[in-house]
Parts: sequence; structure tokens; C-alpha cells
Amino acid sequence: MTRTSALRASEFIVGLLFGSGLLISGMTDPGKVLGFLDLAGAWDPSLAFVISGAIAVGFFAFGTAKKRTSNFFGGALHLPTSERIDKRLVIGALLFGAGWGLAGFCPGPGIVSMAAGQPQALLFVIAMLAGMGIFEVFDHLSRRATAGAGLESREAFG
Repeated sequence: MTRTSALRASEFIVGLLFGSGLLISGMTDPGKVLGFLDLAGAWDPSLAFVISGAIAVGFFAFGTAKKRTSNFFGGALHLPTSERIDKRLVIGALLFGAGWGLAGFCPGPGIVSMAAGQPQALLFVIAMLAGMGIFEVFDHLSRRATAGAGLESREAFG
């Protein structure tokens, strides 16, 4: 098995594991997600265990990754380096949370649910892709405008 095919196989297995975890945990059921987010109504705390597990896995995975200089297949690691909380991050987090609260999906579960044939997930993924495209257009225009003014694009959003 070549290095590239081993990498693709590991990507497939990790994606399959992730998608299976989303299905088993109930994260692909918008009703369950919205029940978790409904703190003032019929709150369903069961997803708190899923989120806690994800935080624990992420904590140890990033802790291990920070000590490494390459991934398990010898490729470069591209970990985030910025610790800055700026306007772009806050607005993105607000939009993500609003989308999650309105639709009951976030990107991973939305894609898994779409692949499982849920029509509302298809609508969510189309809206998500449209939002990503709109962001790219505005980001490109902003970068071009600020480059012409001699500013860095991050200063325009920060």
C-alpha cells in the first residue's frame, strides 16, 4: 500500500468513525439537538455527555498534536497559532450558533444526515454552502479594498 493510499484509507476510516459517532449519539436528529438547546422548555441534557466526550477527546488530541512536528503519516501539521479573539471569530461563532439553533444541524451532522437521506439536511447543506460562498465573495472584496488602502484585511475585521 502506498503512502497516499494509506492516507486516503485512514481519512475514510476516520470519517466513517466520525459519521457513525454522530449517528449513534443522536447529533443527526434535529429534534434531539433542539431539545438540548431548549433550556427554558423541555430540555434534553443527553447531548451534554456527547459534547463533554468531544471536549475530552479534543483536549488530549490537541495536547498530543502540539508535541509533534508531523502527523502520523509524516506530513506537516497545520495547527492554529492565533489566540486572538477578534470580530471575525465572534461573528462567525454567532452565525454558527444561530444556524445550529434554527436548523438543529451543524456542518458535520448536516452532511451525515444529508447522506442518510434527510430532506431538511439537504436544505441545510445548500444554505451552508451558499453562506460559505457569500463569505468568500465578501472576504475577497474586503481584502482587495483594504489592500488598495494599504491595510491588512485582518485589521478591517478586527
